[in-house]
Amino acid sequence: MEAVPEHDGDKEEAATEQDNEAQTDFAKKLEELDQALSAVQLNNSSLPMPDKREKDEKLCPPSYKSNSQKEKLVIALAENFRRQYTHLYPDRKPLFLSPLNECGVEKFVSTTLRPTVLPYPELFNWEGSASFVSDFLSLEELDPPTDPPRHLYSPTRVLQTQRGSCFDFSTLLCSLLLAAGYNAYCVSGYATKDVCLINLGREDCPLLTRHEKGKKEEQAPTVLKYSVKPPRDLSSAFERRQEEVRQKEAQAARLRKQQEADMLQEELERPPPDPLFGLRVHCWVLVKCGDREVPEDFFIEPLSGKTFPTTDQNFLGVESIWNNHNYWVNMQDCRRGCANMTFDLGDPVKWEYLLCGDTSQYLLHIPAMKKQDFEDDDEEKEESKVFEMPPSWVSELHISQQDMEMRCPGGIKVLLYRKAKLEKFAPYLLKDGLVTRLTTYHDLECTKECIVKEWYQNRSDHLEERELHKAGNITLERFTHGRSFALKSHRYVTLTPDSDRDMEFYSQARADGLARRVEVGLQMTETFEDRPDFLCYRHIVFGKRARINISQPVHVHRPLVKVVERFHRDTTKPASEDVAERVFLVSEDRIQVTYHRDDDRIIPAWRNFIKPQNSGDAQNTVPFTPDMASTFQVDPFQKPSKNLFLYETLIGLMKEEEKVAQRIKDSEKEVRAILDLRRHEEKHIELHISIYNTARNDKARKHREALERMAEEARLRQEEKELDFLSPFLAQLGNPDQLTHQMALQLRSDSLADLKQRLIDKANHIQARFEKETQELQQKQQWYQKNQLTMTKEDEDQYLAYCSDTMFRIHVLKLRLSRHKDRAPQQYLALDEKLRRDPRLAPFL
Repeated sequence: MEAVPEHDGDKEEAATEQDNEAQTDFAKKLEELDQALSAVQLNNSSLPMPDKREKDEKLCPPSYKSNSQKEKLVIALAENFRRQYTHLYPDRKPLFLSPLNECGVEKFVSTTLRPTVLPYPELFNWEGSASFVSDFLSLEELDPPTDPPRHLYSPTRVLQTQRGSCFDFSTLLCSLLLAAGYNAYCVSGYATKDVCLINLGREDCPLLTRHEKGKKEEQAPTVLKYSVKPPRDLSSAFERRQEEVRQKEAQAARLRKQQEADMLQEELERPPPDPLFGLRVHCWVLVKCGDREVPEDFFIEPLSGKTFPTTDQNFLGVESIWNNHNYWVNMQDCRRGCANMTFDLGDPVKWEYLLCGDTSQYLLHIPAMKKQDFEDDDEEKEESKVFEMPPSWVSELHISQQDMEMRCPGGIKVLLYRKAKLEKFAPYLLKDGLVTRLTTYHDLECTKECIVKEWYQNRSDHLEERELHKAGNITLERFTHGRSFALKSHRYVTLTPDSDRDMEFYSQARADGLARRVEVGLQMTETFEDRPDFLCYRHIVFGKRARINISQPVHVHRPLVKVVERFHRDTTKPASEDVAERVFLVSEDRIQVTYHRDDDRIIPAWRNFIKPQNSGDAQNTVPFTPDMASTFQVDPFQKPSKNLFLYETLIGLMKEEEKVAQRIKDSEKEVRAILDLRRHEEKHIELHISIYNTARNDKARKHREALERMAEEARLRQEEKELDFLSPFLAQLGNPDQLTHQMALQLRSDSLADLKQRLIDKANHIQARFEKETQELQQKQQWYQKNQLTMTKEDEDQYLAYCSDTMFRIHVLKLRLSRHKDRAPQQYLALDEKLRRDPRLAPFL
């Protein structure tokens, strides 16, 4: 250790004394302050309780609590603009320019918009953004409804509370649309009562509206030059005209009756007059054409998520619009609503802007102007460029994955439409996986249910949609791919085997190609697709079921009466040999076969067979007589079939009849299996949860927690092993659970011997380094003595620098070796003392 200079020690002692004195004075001051505060008596009842707003303000970023210089300047410009506007137009409502935010600070409306790109594909288009905002937020009505609100909260606050006024709705939606690349604006104006209060009771539900395809105009048939003239119409033209007159009168009467009924219904549904019509303040979103391939301007109502044309009668006027770059005031006449308004923001006669910055994207483009005129305008714009809109004071928007899944406040939202009620539920909120329910009614009061439609998600049984008709108690279920038996839809009244039903299947996923199975009474019809045997249709007629004993659990199949099968054309066979239809008349012991018709024939060939009486006995041979078969051949020149061929055909048809009967039994078993499975699934509903969804998947979450726990335990064990100096010596002894006296002595001797060896190795290493440096220095000195006379100045400087560095390293090695020799005995004694105090060795040492 080097000695510290005396003057440095004096300075340190003086600094220490000053620090002690400062600490003493500070402690005295704290005691005096404590005594003074103790003497003050406070009345706790008079202290104001901190409210939630103060807590929220403390958590807000600094930009929420104060304005920057540019924000103050734009607020001053807005105030000057408002005064001029009020002076020139005293009869118009005051403009919505600088409302207060959640911290009570004035913020310009354009700076409240915060475009933020969020990682959800649903928000990349205007449909998904409008639907999310309308579902996610709850409306707080304006009070009073004729004035704009005093506060305009930040979109981050609106997302947290899930509540807001129509201005908050529009601000959030406009921010999402701007981030998605749309040319969107917030619009402040006036609207009808139904729009302001989200009254959808006079509108049809969007899920019920069906887009009717335009009817194609019937093209007149082309008249060929050489064609057969149609026969003359010998009917009476007078009677035909009289019939047309009667039909027109009947149609006109039905039309008048329908119009009267519609007018009466319209009178009943007409809302009462609104005393505030044209005065209710509202805010919505305007999307202009151009960006994102938008063909024309349109309005988005953020409260309902619906779109309207800019000429819609529900919007009664516009005061101003704004985006994140500028603010415009409407100078057009709105006495007829927005029907005659134009939203060309580059027209200074119809729209007055606040900031005269870069407005090139809003200017009118006049083709008659020359290029020089545009250059002059650009120079004037550069000269008149005064101020640009400051950046948004709002933090980046954030929507969690849980909020995207929940969507509605509390996960439930109910909307009432005309004769319909729409209910929305968050995924996994209900145990049956229901996400949407639409109930239609017969009356306007919504008391008599008509149809109930339900949509499901994440069902293990792949149920996607269910539709219940209350009139006939008919249920229609639709399933997605992957279900057992490849079931696509199921229409039924009850889940009993003998009831009427209609099943559709994914034919591509079935080996038999079954596409549809319909059961009505004692009949069952099956339709097939893309079968190798070209079977496309099977119709079965059953007889009444005969039960020997009702208490028997074994199901008795219904007897077959008639089976009809139809086949597609097989082009590899002649038409007269390709079966088109075969009918098994089981109750009559007859078989009818009809073949396909040739293109140049008008009737097909057919064969009828009568089965012998003992055809069911496998031991006896089947007798055949010529009267058991009747044949019709289309070609009169074709040789008649021989009896042997007819006999073999009959035997083959009888075997096919047995196979068909077995297939029909398999179909009945399949129906019973599907019904039993559906009953079980409805009693024990299970939802499919992804393994990556650790919040809901208990198995995946427990597995992840177990892995984390095992990793943490392994890390702790590794740390213990690294810190335990006896672990390598215990490993040599086999890590015994208990130590003996001999083992303890062996551990002590091995530990001390190992430390001693390491100390000696370290000293030897330092000594070797010292000898190496000394030897290299001697060699360098000998080289210098030999070449001293011929060396240059640079070589001498390099030699002196090398000697200086080497001497420094030699001096350091001497100090290290000396210090190591002094500390080695102390380390040896310290380890011996540590071994004696170790709880594992102390009892034996």
